[in-house]
Amino acid sequence: MTTPILAAVDIGGTKTAAALVRGGTVLARTQAPTPASGAAAVLDTAAALVRSLGGAPAAVGVGAPGLVDPDTGLVNAASSLIHGWSGVDVRAGLRDRLRLPAVVLGDVQAFTLGEAVHGAGRGLPTVLGVAVGTGVGGGVHAAGRLLTGRLGAAGHVGHVPVPQAVGRPCPCGVSGHVEAVASGPAMAAGYAARTGALGVALPEVVRRARAGDEYARAVIATAGEALGTALAGLANVLDPDRIVVGGGAAVPELLDALRPAFAASCLPVLGAVPLVPAALGTDAPLVGAAEAARRALASGAPGSPARPAAAPTGYAGTDVDPAVAR
Repeated sequence: MTTPILAAVDIGGTKTAAALVRGGTVLARTQAPTPASGAAAVLDTAAALVRSLGGAPAAVGVGAPGLVDPDTGLVNAASSLIHGWSGVDVRAGLRDRLRLPAVVLGDVQAFTLGEAVHGAGRGLPTVLGVAVGTGVGGGVHAAGRLLTGRLGAAGHVGHVPVPQAVGRPCPCGVSGHVEAVASGPAMAAGYAARTGALGVALPEVVRRARAGDEYARAVIATAGEALGTALAGLANVLDPDRIVVGGGAAVPELLDALRPAFAASCLPVLGAVPLVPAALGTDAPLVGAAEAARRALASGAPGSPARPAAAPTGYAGTDVDPAVAR
């Protein structure tokens, strides 16, 4: 049976990307700045990007920031990166704009699904994905399924408490979470706190660390140690075959500090779990979102875009074939 072409969208705080994907391969890709004017404008932009790619996608998969309800596509909770994002029905918004079946999952869950099925975790039973960027997120793919949890919060690595972050406020409002020291902005803020050098972004902190700046090195080392400690606790619970680490702030120096901290805090038998860089780069969330759409088309599960009732009146997209292999 012909592998369907699927549209994929990755909504971020600063940019939104869209792609056409077939069988894990990105056929075409485009992006635009994420509007600052609110949720409706963000969904309009996402839909326009998909339309600009042409083709005849069978469905659209969306990786969205925040806690996304796995059954409804509703954003249960979100940061302030996108104004008015919490409470938005992303699935209905894009379904209605594109006249296509739609499925929505968290952005880092999409990253994890892409890497687990088509990237650095391909072929392995249990993969823990971690993305370090503006925040710290994660996801779990086990026994062929993405674990989302009741509210879509499963795999939120960034909100694991660690001793390195005691007293540090996390963007979620709770102190002591790993994101408070290990995200890109947190590392930049940590450098500013140590040196008084305001306005130094993470790329410059990394450059200074490589040039021998001890303060920059210490900030990145603390971030890596904190993340390694958090991942060790998750490994003790999940017993993963591999941990895949990606994102714009997952620099080699961070991984170098992460690995020994991980080995020191996990069960000895789990110390050899491979911690590897992501393989798909910025395509990972798009590939994962497309994979989520493919699975929904194949399963025809209640609430999935495979159900004709989920499409609006006048739906003009490609008909769903429920016999497509999962």
